[in-house]
Amino acid sequence: MQKGRILLSVTGFNPQRWHELLSASREVVLKPDGPEDPSITYAVVWKQPANILAKLPNLRAVFSIGAGVDHLFNDPGLPDVPIVRVVADNLTQHMVEYIVWRVMDHHRQGALFRNQQQKKIWREPPQRLAGDISVGIMGLGELGRAAASVLLGLGFRVNGWGRTDRPMAGVETYHGDAGLVPFLNATDILVVLLPLTPATKGIIDYGVLRQLRRRNGLGGTVLINAGRGRLQKDVDIVRALEDGTLKEASLDVFEVEPLPKTSPLWSHPKVFVTPHSGATSDPAHLAAPMLAQMDAFERGEALQNVVNREAGY
Repeated sequence: MQKGRILLSVTGFNPQRWHELLSASREVVLKPDGPEDPSITYAVVWKQPANILAKLPNLRAVFSIGAGVDHLFNDPGLPDVPIVRVVADNLTQHMVEYIVWRVMDHHRQGALFRNQQQKKIWREPPQRLAGDISVGIMGLGELGRAAASVLLGLGFRVNGWGRTDRPMAGVETYHGDAGLVPFLNATDILVVLLPLTPATKGIIDYGVLRQLRRRNGLGGTVLINAGRGRLQKDVDIVRALEDGTLKEASLDVFEVEPLPKTSPLWSHPKVFVTPHSGATSDPAHLAAPMLAQMDAFERGEALQNVVNREAGY
């Protein structure tokens, strides 16, 4: 298989570092030489312009810079070639750190103590045990399973839910439509790590939040979304916080990003906001594995972490 050029097509950030690292062993271009450029063999993309990949005759695979691939499926000109999602140890580590940080902050009553500090109140509330708290992870893929493993090690009870059954030692797993409500009923802190697909878009709505177990050692239920913003309905989260369905929420992703300055989530006293920074794609750790996959593919080896187009992830 002849070595071709890499098309690097990204929006939302400066591609310079990606270009520098990918250029270590291949020629990299930011634009094809026309819509039917025969020299392009691979594309490394993030929210690429629509149809830029549509007519490249020798395109063999598309690599997504981010963990999510829904941006690719939004492209009407997406060609029928393998799509490779990014998997890297440091990306997983960053996400696990974010999830554990937010679970522990809610568990150890961080919002209460920050409020007491602001008001100069010296009061020690009772502290519950981790084993009294059930963390439910929606999405038991690589990131979800890694987070579950660490939470189990800290003593939390962990539930997991996904579209299909994916058993995990120490985790009470549920799956499919029939398993969703039982999963929610057994969950105190809901962690959302689902991929965004037509089936999961808007899944975190008021009806789902109402099914969480509110009578628990936390004194209410908690939502943590570090997956994709369009999995949730922001207005329903605000409603749930206002009427007590939710005690607190940590949100790293939102329906519209950047989060509009007019959003009530910015100033809500029960919400912790981060700017989609739970696990950022670091080119220093991701470019080399991409290049290695390209080399292996050209030696006749199978691509790894290929997206299932039917499932959408």
